[in-house]
Amino acid sequence: MNPKNNPSATLEEIRSLMERSTRFISLSGLSGISAGIIALIGVGFVYAFLETIPFESKSVYYEEAFQIKKWGLNYVSFFILNAFFVITGAIFSGIYFTYRKAKKKRQKVGIHDALTRRLLINLLVPLAAGGVFCLALLSHHLIGLLAPTTLIFYGLALLNSSKFTYGDMRNLGYLELCLGLLALFFLPYGLEFWALGFGFLHIFYGVKMYRKYE
Repeated sequence: MNPKNNPSATLEEIRSLMERSTRFISLSGLSGISAGIIALIGVGFVYAFLETIPFESKSVYYEEAFQIKKWGLNYVSFFILNAFFVITGAIFSGIYFTYRKAKKKRQKVGIHDALTRRLLINLLVPLAAGGVFCLALLSHHLIGLLAPTTLIFYGLALLNSSKFTYGDMRNLGYLELCLGLLALFFLPYGLEFWALGFGFLHIFYGVKMYRKYE
């Protein structure tokens, strides 16, 4: 049967066009996988840096961490530098895989695109608020609260922006949020929660989305 005369094919084409106009479908599962791997590498460096702190001494303040100097850096300088490389690596890998998928799906991607702008605004506002909150925690030496806080604000950012992309992002947002709230009650294990949320959950959902949509 000619596709032009096939009602099912016509409806599928209409559904596809409507989806492209209302949802950002160029988000690649490979972006999540790469972000998760980069996050785990960053966690590995933090473990190596903090290995001199006895486990029993870990607390919400982590005052001992501020006395550590290793690799020519104090803890605060190392933390900021490590976070910069993790975030930068995740962003650039995400951009690369997103543009590659967008090219295949012939979907516009860029700040000039209205759908992309709405997605970015809804994602970045909670992230920016969380970033300022984390800087305040760091200035008060409340290092133990950084891991739960980043997970909570990241989960809120995913929930806020999920209406413009796949529903899987909403589920990931709920998991990140719940993980961050749970981590508040187990502060000495903040780094482990962080690795689970930003590392393994990203990889799991990245693989799931890649198999489902790509």
